[in-house]
Amino acid sequence: MTTHFRFAFKHLCAAVATGLVLSPLTASAFDQASLPESVKVPTGHKVVLETVGKGEITYECRAKKDMADQFEWVFVGPDAKLMTRQGQPIGKYYGPPATWEAMDGSKVTATQLAVAHGGAGNLPLQLVKANPAMGMGAMQGVAYIQRVATQGGVAPTAPCTQAQASQKQIVGYQADYIFWQVQ
Repeated sequence: MTTHFRFAFKHLCAAVATGLVLSPLTASAFDQASLPESVKVPTGHKVVLETVGKGEITYECRAKKDMADQFEWVFVGPDAKLMTRQGQPIGKYYGPPATWEAMDGSKVTATQLAVAHGGAGNLPLQLVKANPAMGMGAMQGVAYIQRVATQGGVAPTAPCTQAQASQKQIVGYQADYIFWQVQ
């Protein structure tokens, strides 16, 4: 092995191990056919990254807006690790605001466009429009993000009354986050 080849191979292996090399996927890597229309990505886009997010969502018991004598669990924010389908860490998802950050430091925030029923006990499916990425790297050029295959994450079933006001509950969840760019 030449010194140049060993150097290049060593750095490529290090980049792969830290999740900094994200190979683009073909558009057929993720099939939208089974999704509700409201959360489908518009034509003219391709999948660039498929991740599995595993983590927690925090809820807080608060008085309902304009009903100070009634209380409900309110979504506070997520805290999840983003991994490849093979379980390799490649980033994180947190908020507010909802932020997807790659291990290379690039990140995007987004605006929700639509949701659809995710099944009993599961967060809804979601389509968001990404804002321009911050930092150079994997999140650059991401136009849309879909949340699909949701498991868990809904508000707690524990009582939420004035006695529990300001208390927080953490709920586990998992979801696939599919990242799309313009073709």
